[in-house]
Amino acid sequence: MPVEHDEEHFEGRLGHALHDLGDRFEADRAALADAGRARGHRLRLRRRAAVAGGAAGIALVGVGGALLVPWNGTPAPRPSSSDVAQQPSATPTAAPVQGSRLVKALEGLLPEGEFSAQEARGTDEGPLMLPYVRLVFDDGKGPAAVGVSLDRIEPGSDRARETTDCPDKALVPHDSCVTDRLPDGSLLKLFQGYEYPDRRVDTKLWSADLLTPTGRHISVSEWNAAAEKGAPVSRSAPPLSTAELKELVTAQVWRTIADSIPEDPKKPTKPTAAATPGDAPEEPSTEAVLGTLRPLLPDGVDVVDKGSDYTYLVLDDGKGRSYVQIDVQHGMGDVADELFGGDSETLPDGTRVAFRESGGDKGVAGAVMWTVDTLRTDGFRVVISALNAGTQHDAPTRKTPALSKEQLREIALSPQWDRYR
Repeated sequence: MPVEHDEEHFEGRLGHALHDLGDRFEADRAALADAGRARGHRLRLRRRAAVAGGAAGIALVGVGGALLVPWNGTPAPRPSSSDVAQQPSATPTAAPVQGSRLVKALEGLLPEGEFSAQEARGTDEGPLMLPYVRLVFDDGKGPAAVGVSLDRIEPGSDRARETTDCPDKALVPHDSCVTDRLPDGSLLKLFQGYEYPDRRVDTKLWSADLLTPTGRHISVSEWNAAAEKGAPVSRSAPPLSTAELKELVTAQVWRTIADSIPEDPKKPTKPTAAATPGDAPEEPSTEAVLGTLRPLLPDGVDVVDKGSDYTYLVLDDGKGRSYVQIDVQHGMGDVADELFGGDSETLPDGTRVAFRESGGDKGVAGAVMWTVDTLRTDGFRVVISALNAGTQHDAPTRKTPALSKEQLREIALSPQWDRYR
């Protein structure tokens, strides 16, 4: 479908930019299983977007409620881009910009200090080469890497939501994250976290993401080291405060440069028709999935935490916390042979069952994760994992997960999931 092609091509462009900006993200731990889960989550977001797209005034789906309190780390309702009228991405008309201009712009917007290791790419190198600038900044308190990247994100897309939504702390550990809606309708996310989720190195990552109603995306990142990876911590915190990050990311010069990004020649020139809820079975909501899971848990296990956007529970049976994640997905028959190898089991009704054991996130010593993956003959998939820790990045709190392999299998094969087929 054209929508799928456009999304894949866009994600390819984004991948180039992220790779060039420092290879910040690490490879997945269990590639096949996680890829299937990611695909299912994207489908769920896309279908939610399709449902919401029929309402007037929808822009970025699922970002939340009203304006937040000032930056203090206090939880608050997230602002909703549904209050912002969706606007098509503006057609760039500005002349191409060379990388030297990005360097000059960043140096001019930073406080007084010394600059080194400047590197940049302008908008004059084609639509597949997204602009960025990075350098090392020292205000006298130690060198710090600072980078700015520019891109275009279609308002209302899955990527827009992921960009402006604060992550779940159980999945991405961080100290603080808030989202604000600016008077012009732009969404601003201010994030204070860490380069490595498992904190094996205490490199801090602070960032600001701005997404305008016309789809201009400006991202600023800073670290308390001279490089995002592979450099020793050189200061207690990154150099810019959250107020300074906001001022930097909202500077008009970045919007002007973003306007000069060439249009992707492979992007459809006419808007494609939005998918309708009837095109495919709608993925069940997080609330529905967790509501079905809880009665299937064994006696003596308490639920001490749960996800809001992701389908997970944190259990405690008196022996320590245990993270449990479950995903319910449609249309997964095309990846059956990839997910279910020769060691999988096929039940009399054709359901395929696989068990996998892994060590959890990279760098977490002693982590044990058990996964039971099931696929019905119509492509309906239920996969559940349990970890011997309270989150995917915490140290283990127990020897094994709170749910046994047999209990995981029983839950995944429960006929209660058939209501979502």
